[in-house]
Amino acid sequence: MKQTMKISCSALAALMMLCSLAGCKKKVESTDIIAKKPVIVKPVGTKKMGDYSQSHKIEWLGSTYTVGIRFAADTSLPTVLDGNQKYYDNKITLRITRKDGSEFFNRTFTKGDFAAYIGENYKKNGALTGIVYDRTEGDMLFFAASVGSPDKSSDDFIPLVLKLSRFGEVSISKDTQLDTGGSAAEGGSEIDAAEAEGM
Repeated sequence: MKQTMKISCSALAALMMLCSLAGCKKKVESTDIIAKKPVIVKPVGTKKMGDYSQSHKIEWLGSTYTVGIRFAADTSLPTVLDGNQKYYDNKITLRITRKDGSEFFNRTFTKGDFAAYIGENYKKNGALTGIVYDRTEGDMLFFAASVGSPDKSSDDFIPLVLKLSRFGEVSISKDTQLDTGGSAAEGGSEIDAAEAEGM
């Protein structure tokens, strides 16, 4: 019986030693990389940037004028593409009336009116993103205009200047002097304000 007990103790000790050796065995590391499958965001139909209108009074040539701007998606124009998302291009109607209510100027602008001042990529995939009143200078009215990405969170655009003479003549040029503290900055805040007002 003592002999059996000794064998049992020896067997138990050997078994414990074997288990401890097995426990010290190095873990086999997997070289498999587990990654989540990327979620592809599918475009949702054709989007609009959002329609809005604004008007305000200005003093010009010794009189009061009302500048009205109406921004709207135009479904008759070719759509533009930003990434995978399609957008409608826009039209902007600029209407200026005199103090007595008579009309001084009324014209609807599209991206095509600015085609000579934008590159091929903007002609194809840019949208008319805004026209806002900037300032008066002598007998000219100045407006800030832009053609660029229709995505509101993007800052990809070409700044343009639209000038209107006292005779109703329009001239357009690229804006080469972006201010950060002057009237162009105020124009930018008017765009933001107009969008916020219309949304």
